[in-house]
Amino acid sequence: MSQSDRIFIGGGGAEYGEPQNLILKYANRHGMIAGATGTGKTVTLQILAESFSSQGVPVFLSDVKGDLSGLAKAGSPEAKLHKPFMERAATIKFDDYDYNDFPVTFWDMFGEQGHPVRTTVSEMGPLLLSRLMELSEAQEGVMNIAFRVADEQDMLLLDLKDLQSMLVWLGENSGEIALRYGSVSTASIGAIQRRLLVLENQGATQFFGEPALNLEDLMQTTPGGQGRINILAADKLMQSPRLYATFLLWMLSELFETLPEVGDPDKPKLVFFFDEAHLLFDDAPKALLNKVEQVARLIRSKGVGVYFVSQNPADIPEDILGQLGNRVQHALRAFTPKDQKALRMAADTFRTNPDFDTADAIKEVGVGEALVSTLEKKGMPSVVQRTLIRPPSSQLGPISDAERAAVIAQSPVAGLYEAALDRESAFEILSKRSAEAAEAAAKAEAEEERLEAKEKELKLARKFDGYTTKKSTRSTRSSRSDSLGTTLAKTMIKQLGTQSGQKMIRGILGGLFKGK
Repeated sequence: MSQSDRIFIGGGGAEYGEPQNLILKYANRHGMIAGATGTGKTVTLQILAESFSSQGVPVFLSDVKGDLSGLAKAGSPEAKLHKPFMERAATIKFDDYDYNDFPVTFWDMFGEQGHPVRTTVSEMGPLLLSRLMELSEAQEGVMNIAFRVADEQDMLLLDLKDLQSMLVWLGENSGEIALRYGSVSTASIGAIQRRLLVLENQGATQFFGEPALNLEDLMQTTPGGQGRINILAADKLMQSPRLYATFLLWMLSELFETLPEVGDPDKPKLVFFFDEAHLLFDDAPKALLNKVEQVARLIRSKGVGVYFVSQNPADIPEDILGQLGNRVQHALRAFTPKDQKALRMAADTFRTNPDFDTADAIKEVGVGEALVSTLEKKGMPSVVQRTLIRPPSSQLGPISDAERAAVIAQSPVAGLYEAALDRESAFEILSKRSAEAAEAAAKAEAEEERLEAKEKELKLARKFDGYTTKKSTRSTRSSRSDSLGTTLAKTMIKQLGTQSGQKMIRGILGGLFKGK
């Protein structure tokens, strides 16, 4: 059943129609796996990951329930869950079906169940961070200013403490900042800081930092030509759904921005499965939806296929849904008018098969069955077919902790990401500036105090210089008085020797005699 240009999805007897294949040439045209809980979405994701790996295509997927680690271990006919698979393989004429394990690399944002995954605040960018923290328009504006100023002043924003320090600096210099970028209110800064605290409590501190994930490490193949399957442990991450969705969108954005254009390759360079995709679009602002649509539309030219996994196609915006050419639709339940409307909408997205009513078929397919439509020649969607999904070759269900640890130890990226780095960035630069400013202020204050003390000492020395000082003062005053008297006496003597002096004397004496 294996062919070099396609992967086998499933088939069946007369009632199921022809075998269904996904042509690798069109696998980068994106796809969707949808269906209610318990209808077989996870197994479909697993068999697609196996098939892409066997064809040399690397895969990235998130393990939301902890079940997909079994990809690293071969299945067994003795296992309870695997017993019906041989029979199904015979029914759908899957002649070369066998049990195999696959090359797996485990990743974990928290570094507990896989290699740590990190990115920097700068790489995440203000738009995604604002989405992550549910910021208002004004608060998002402050975030943009923080990134702009940090860039202009060559200050790296690597981790959360860098961003927190940058926001504090903006608040302290808001007057100068406002002249160029507009008002930066302390209320907005305070709101952002509180949201950053929430992120810290959710474990985001471990996510933001270095060494940052090298996307090339997600696109490796084995020496034998198999594509490595990268599994992100997301069971704990799902407790912070917005962080989970933002992280996966960041990965897509980074792939889009860094990978070169390859046009339409014979097979994808990477296939990306976005499980619980509805979390990406719930209450998403228009700017974010536009970004997702842009990435989905253009990333296929970079050789990346994106497959959204969700309970209902209605979870995905119509503009993005229209770009998903390869579809596997498991059963949907329709108990309410809203559910019935969503089911009809899901049916309308398929190319009609005259042999059955698509809406009825969506309600009727059992576990492990699905409606399948893939792109054919010239990228046209095939007529929808009821299909028995092929059984997986790897183990259904999780592997043990010891088995996981062994896989992690043997990984080609073992040791590259485990130790966190903390090089000089905004936090260190601003802390250094603050320390230098504090030291300069302390020196200036000490110098001012020294000068004031010296001035006081000089004043005291002038006013209170002991007994000698007082005696000297009196002598000086006496000397000045004596000098003045002497000068007046000499002047009088000189005046007496002149005619005017004699007249004055006469006048004085005459007045005296008259008085007598």
